[in-house]
Amino acid sequence: MRKATLAFLTFSAIMTQAQPVPATSGDNPFFGEYTTLYGTIPFSKVQNSHYESAIDRGMELQNREIDAIVNNPEAPTFENTIVALERTGDDLNRVLSTFYPLLSADSDDELMEISLRVSPKLSRHSTGMSLNEGLWKRIKTVYDNRESMNLNAEDMMLLQRTYDSFARSGADLQGEQRDKYRELSARLSDMTTRFGQNVLKEVNTYEIWLTADDLAGLPESSVEAVALAAKDKGREGEFLFTLAQPTYMAFMKYSSRPDLREKFYRMYNSRNTKGEYSNVELMSEIADARRQIANLFGKSTYAEYALEKTMAETPANVNSLLDQLAEAYRPAQLREFAEIEDYASRLEGRPVKLNAWDYSYYSNKLKESKYNYDEEELRPYFELNNVIDGVFGLATRLYGLQFKHNPAIEVYHPDVKAYEVSEADGKFIGIIYTDFFPRATKRPGAWMTNFREEYINANGEKVAPHVTIVMNFTKPTDSKPSLLTPYEVETFLHEFGHGLHGLLAATKYMSLSGTNVYRDFVELPSQFNENYLTQKEFLDGFAKHYQTGEPIPQNLVDKIINTSQYGAGYACLRQLGFGVVDMAWHSTTSKVDDPVSFERESMKRVSLFPDVDGTMVCSTFSHIFSGGYAAGYYSYKWAEVLDADAFSMFLKNGLFDKATADSFRKNVLEKGGTEHPMELYKRFRGQEPTIDALLERDGIKTPEQTLPQPLHAPID
Repeated sequence: MRKATLAFLTFSAIMTQAQPVPATSGDNPFFGEYTTLYGTIPFSKVQNSHYESAIDRGMELQNREIDAIVNNPEAPTFENTIVALERTGDDLNRVLSTFYPLLSADSDDELMEISLRVSPKLSRHSTGMSLNEGLWKRIKTVYDNRESMNLNAEDMMLLQRTYDSFARSGADLQGEQRDKYRELSARLSDMTTRFGQNVLKEVNTYEIWLTADDLAGLPESSVEAVALAAKDKGREGEFLFTLAQPTYMAFMKYSSRPDLREKFYRMYNSRNTKGEYSNVELMSEIADARRQIANLFGKSTYAEYALEKTMAETPANVNSLLDQLAEAYRPAQLREFAEIEDYASRLEGRPVKLNAWDYSYYSNKLKESKYNYDEEELRPYFELNNVIDGVFGLATRLYGLQFKHNPAIEVYHPDVKAYEVSEADGKFIGIIYTDFFPRATKRPGAWMTNFREEYINANGEKVAPHVTIVMNFTKPTDSKPSLLTPYEVETFLHEFGHGLHGLLAATKYMSLSGTNVYRDFVELPSQFNENYLTQKEFLDGFAKHYQTGEPIPQNLVDKIINTSQYGAGYACLRQLGFGVVDMAWHSTTSKVDDPVSFERESMKRVSLFPDVDGTMVCSTFSHIFSGGYAAGYYSYKWAEVLDADAFSMFLKNGLFDKATADSFRKNVLEKGGTEHPMELYKRFRGQEPTIDALLERDGIKTPEQTLPQPLHAPID
């Protein structure tokens, strides 16, 4: 998941004397409150030309709000300083909470150009506020007197987060260090924006035209999709492949042509390594700018700086987890590879040594052979509309939520649908938008973000959240609806978990609401949901053949369950590789001169295949170079430990046990970032998490073999 808003953006301001700002200007929809149903965004009225002027106006209005706080003659208090600051920036948030989600989900060249122009302005806006001495003095005064203020837990967390955000953004820096921080922040904002845009722009340049002779092994659904893509380009009878994730993954899994698998692999993994959209030098510059910022705060590496406010707290704790998991899973991965190579050698009648482009193909063949498992056989039982009913139905069974499609709510693309969400008693909760299919205007992957976050406004009224979940699933064809693989169903469950985190938020302050939690806690609700994919009681509720209506047969359910541990060693080592290289980039004490060699050297301890010349992981690693996961990608594995441990409670008490679900909702989903996540987790679980449940779920160890191995995350 990538949250498409800027961290603590509601706190940002440039401390210059603002000029008078008009309340309205023409037909710009961002210049006033929306009058739509539930205050949803009037997308049909939004034009690209509206964004920049609305952003400029929003910054100026927030400047005036900040000035009022700084110039308040009354002594600084929690209400007139911290809460007042929290409530600044409504006009700026209104435009940014549309601009950034659409920049990822429905962008074009003009929107990208606007992003490049506004990014440095927003960076200066944020930096200027954090370096405002008058504002910092008031915040520090309140913070220094916090023990005498009788604040509740949420108030205290808001104060702590506000203080930390300013202190960690240079408020205590002086002279040349202040100037350096401003310069680095502006450069970093520009570079991370360009990195992400390069990834999107290059992936859209690939058109791979194949003939019928090149399609050996591909399933009918894949052939139909690429035939339709070619037809749309006016070349009926040919087959158009791109490097969109569903197309690429299907080709690598099913194509029996090793030469074409290698070709696709090399293209996919050499993206952004050369030419106009190269990110190779850019990633070095980004990492070095982050290191220099960390140095300004007395830290030798960016990882030390970034991890201070996480559950993990230190690079040593992160590396300990990564090493612990690598040691546990490496033997399983080696056994898996030996079995696949033996099977492939027998299948081909010659010795086979796995290459990187062979794994998906031969692994899938072995999986089919061992378990008679074929994802294509399962697709008919996962028609998208049925899956929507099942995934939404999970929230109904756990939390009593109701979902109703409302076509009267405007959407930003015809593929998108908007649903009203309510409690079992009909009480309105919020809106969730779903966006399922790939398109040229959407970046790859899957994510959740907010068009509006939950909070209590100055009038004491609850503001309902508007969340969106975005994916890139297999599209319908002329002859078939969208039929998902189990992996795509799992992705839906994952992003929906993030969506529930935003929808069920019950907090006072926006900056502590929903997914505004520590990075290594944010994936718990999403990964928790994934556990239900292997539960027959869940699948029985919605998985039915799209043509006959026949419920999914028991033998196919058994295949999903029985294969859930298949390839666990490979999957873990692959994920650890991303975490390891992220930590390496952000643990450097000097600029990296040779990114290719650096990447390969750093990943050796978790490597899976021989190096392939011309390919890289990091040139397209948007999570860490343009998203919010710098020195934080480990959090996916950290959260896996949490989600397995949490789900063990449901396995013990019942998959849909009301008391357990209520506790998870109350202590995790509703609380957002109002308390330290370890305290919230222990309140739900009754103890700190251990890695035992994860090892057992993946079949790495049996309950008899496991010993308690807690995550080390002491609380400040």
